[in-house]
Amino acid sequence: MTAAMNKRMSIDEAVELIEKGDLKTLGKMALAKKRELHPKKVTTFVVDRNINYTNICWVDCKFCAFYTHEKKEDAYILSFDEIDQKIEELLAIGGTQILFQGGVHPKLEIEWYEDLVEHIHQKYPQVTIHGFSAIEIDYIARRSNISIPEVLARLKAKGLSSIPGAGAEILSDRVRDIIAPKKLDKDTWLEVHREAHKLGIKSTATMMYGTVETTREIVEHWDYIRQLQDETGGFRAFIMWSYQSDNTQLKRELPTITKTTSNQYLRYLAVARLFLDNVPNIQSSWVTQGSYIGQMALLFGANDLGSTMMEENVVSAAGAKNQMNQEEMIRLIKDVGENPAKRNTAYEILERYY
Repeated sequence: MTAAMNKRMSIDEAVELIEKGDLKTLGKMALAKKRELHPKKVTTFVVDRNINYTNICWVDCKFCAFYTHEKKEDAYILSFDEIDQKIEELLAIGGTQILFQGGVHPKLEIEWYEDLVEHIHQKYPQVTIHGFSAIEIDYIARRSNISIPEVLARLKAKGLSSIPGAGAEILSDRVRDIIAPKKLDKDTWLEVHREAHKLGIKSTATMMYGTVETTREIVEHWDYIRQLQDETGGFRAFIMWSYQSDNTQLKRELPTITKTTSNQYLRYLAVARLFLDNVPNIQSSWVTQGSYIGQMALLFGANDLGSTMMEENVVSAAGAKNQMNQEEMIRLIKDVGENPAKRNTAYEILERYY
């Protein structure tokens, strides 16, 4: 294990650590790596709101319980007025960011997205727009008959600041063909982020585990992220969460998929911190793990507690109902001897609570 600490970790070493490493030892190794990267013991969080501008989606991911089809009774596209109201409510509690994504609407083209981003950016210049996953960007390009770089450049010109890592799931085409056969392949996901980084649009990298992937496929996913980060330096953070199965087609098709454990989450998190040596921030997923495992993650390599998440519709539709406010976040961070601080999307400190 010590040898693995002194040089860049290989895929084989990471697989072995996940499958055979002692959990407490992994935690100590990850915490040491975190201290190396973040010596001031500052744990950050962001006050934001997820705004899902539409629930209409043609991609039909089997693990998703949020989407619907265009002609269904519950289908919606939010009006600009409805979006404004959500932003006003966020500003009232000191929020700084909107995480903006939706289903992949089959008919919306680049002009609709440009109008939306411009409207928000001009009316609320103080709010960071962190929005549109790789599959949305890719589909907007195809639907509008333009290139991925053009979509990104046009949205950036209107006020898009950064893009989330959603839609990565596991970067393995074998897994993707089972859980989301209509979704973009791993190379296209990576290409969208590469093109965004070239344009100066930073992004996050994510992973959803707990379906049909192998340990090696998990580590290969990290390796794709690490390689792209070596190339561009454009990922601000890595965020990982477990598949939430309630109300999903995947649960109906593959009922043998068992619910992942907290042990697995902490194990993956610790090794991710060791493996992703070039990604500065790792976020704890308290939304899927609950606040106390979310807190424990801070001792297993995470240096960010993520978002207070004023609104969340996607994983809650699949059964995750955890909630947390700013005060509770501050308390949980202090409780493990860390220094809490509110940040913005760029991980710049806005307010310290120590």
